[in-house]
Amino acid sequence: MNHAQLTALGRALRLLGEHGEALTADTPDARLHEVKADLRRALDLLDESVTSAAPSTRCAEHPNGPVDEAAPDLCLLCETRRRAARRAEFNGPAPAAAPTPTAPSRYGTRGDRPQPQQRWLPELWNGQEWQLCGTPRRDRREAELYIAAQRRGSRPAMAYRLVHEFTDYEVLRVWGTPVRVDIEPMGNL
Repeated sequence: MNHAQLTALGRALRLLGEHGEALTADTPDARLHEVKADLRRALDLLDESVTSAAPSTRCAEHPNGPVDEAAPDLCLLCETRRRAARRAEFNGPAPAAAPTPTAPSRYGTRGDRPQPQQRWLPELWNGQEWQLCGTPRRDRREAELYIAAQRRGSRPAMAYRLVHEFTDYEVLRVWGTPVRVDIEPMGNL
């Protein structure tokens, strides 16, 4: 219903309310015909503004769903759900299907083994060892773009490398040259 229909219908209903308050036992027939015409006008406005079918149930979740006459809200879908809940309450939960016997596997079942995940790890050389810089990425190109941005940054490391992690680790590419730096200022003298 758009705004114009809403205001016109509201005006027609307010007018009908005024007619209802003015009715008495000796209201002339001309006035009753006027009320009848206003009622028809309000009904026509209402017919124009209603776009969907009348709801077949009293259910807010499924207003046009299938009807069950025995249900309090006439909704077959909700009543089926309520019946299943009542059955489970009295009979207990439905029995699970018996698992089929199989020979035990020496490698375990698929659910027991973690799935290998492919990741690219950006690492930097801190002077002593390689350390992770940034989050492991699922996309190689994204990891390389991240390392390129780090190299262009204000404080780049001496070297960066990209490590491919699948079920094992493999160094894919190294930027720069890692040089071992002694952490003691005088070289341990």
